[in-house]
Amino acid sequence: MHFPIRLHLPVLALLGAALLSACGGSDDPAPLPEETRTQDSLTFTPANPTATTFAAMASQATDTVDMSTTSRWAGVLGGASYMVEVPANWNGKLVMYAHGYAGTGNLLGVGAPSIRRYLIQNGYAWAASSYSKNNYDVRAGVEDTNALALEFTKIAAANSRTLSAPTKIYITGHSMGGHITAAAIEDEAATTAVHKVKYAGAVPMCGVVGDTELFNQFAAMQVTAQALAGVPSYPSAKFGEIATLVTSTLFTTFPSVPTATGVKYLSVLKNITGGERPMFNLGIAFGGSFPSAYGTFGSDGTVTGILNKNVLDTTAFTYTIDGDEAGSTALNAAALDLTAEPDANRLRRDGLRWIPKANGEFKIPVVSIHTLGDLFVPFSMEQVYQKRVAAKGNSAWLVQRAIRGVSHCDFTVAEQVTAFDDMIKWERDGVKPAGDDVVTPATVAAASYGCTFTNNTLGPDESGTTLALRPATLANSAPCPVP
Repeated sequence: MHFPIRLHLPVLALLGAALLSACGGSDDPAPLPEETRTQDSLTFTPANPTATTFAAMASQATDTVDMSTTSRWAGVLGGASYMVEVPANWNGKLVMYAHGYAGTGNLLGVGAPSIRRYLIQNGYAWAASSYSKNNYDVRAGVEDTNALALEFTKIAAANSRTLSAPTKIYITGHSMGGHITAAAIEDEAATTAVHKVKYAGAVPMCGVVGDTELFNQFAAMQVTAQALAGVPSYPSAKFGEIATLVTSTLFTTFPSVPTATGVKYLSVLKNITGGERPMFNLGIAFGGSFPSAYGTFGSDGTVTGILNKNVLDTTAFTYTIDGDEAGSTALNAAALDLTAEPDANRLRRDGLRWIPKANGEFKIPVVSIHTLGDLFVPFSMEQVYQKRVAAKGNSAWLVQRAIRGVSHCDFTVAEQVTAFDDMIKWERDGVKPAGDDVVTPATVAAASYGCTFTNNTLGPDESGTTLALRPATLANSAPCPVP
């Protein structure tokens, strides 16, 4: 997963800025843990603990601001590496960037947001944390990102630049960072986080905005694969013992060439991950992100030691093989039902839940974007999020957009900039931007779905690397117009 609104009156904005340093600041001692878990026994180390700065972006002909004039600071805070960049003409606003899943290694890395150039050219400061832990530790991601936001002016002062507290703080992130983004703006985080930050707006991108429901969907993908391959009751945590049998039964060539049974499985997979929609088949045919999802099969339900108990639950799923009612009925009868332990991810007395929730309880502008071909963090995450937000009566604060990418986080920089810029204008001007209906099946299934906010303008990303998957999208995105 690497690569996870409320309008404030001026007086309230100034008051919020004045109170920021007293709102769960990074100097507050963390409460003692209630219990330990495997994740707590692991040791992580900043990859570059002596770094004090980082390179400026290379200039481009279209720049209106000299990128070399920014203040750039690096360091370590609470065991996490950080990067902070402030333009010479800072507009007083800070953007926190949350990176995606960084794997299981012990070295902690940190990088710049994909929209770094846009932020600097428009006067925004940004900051990013490596988090103090790797693995799928969203709790650490929220806490360390918030702690860095609260430390922003102190870091500046320590580097001989005096800055006022930010007038507004925004948050954005990819994949697991999208989960961090969604969790950080929740009322639950405002109540239970050790480090508390009031964000003014958010842009989760390809985010796990359904939190643990993602792992339930992975489990549903697995138990249906087992059932169709003829081993429905084999212990789900021992998938490695039957992986060769299941894979060869479903695919002649994994994942792009299914067998006849595999065609049925891909139909089930499509319906688990968001239903009929453009780009799903391309997400499979081009390899896409499905192998990453398939690689999660066999989980013990603790999310690799983030929890102490099983969180996987498939009891709410009804599986559908398109055009095969009898086969669907048989599959639902055969597929193993996994049941979560009720308190596996309970509220805690020492801070956030171990896997923080995205309950839909927020009242700030949120613009969420997601690619249709994503099968690692599927488009269905947006459907889960929309329903939760609506159930809490907060739909007025959420805009969602479908992007016609074939894989995980397969966005152009232009699509990300537009989403962020539209969120900023919404927060500033009070005019809600347009979005897509993500839950009406006929709308999502339309051949042109996702065209409105897809921008196939190609070019290098912020590291200078040309996006690799979008040409495939561009070549197969009819009937969308090509810019």
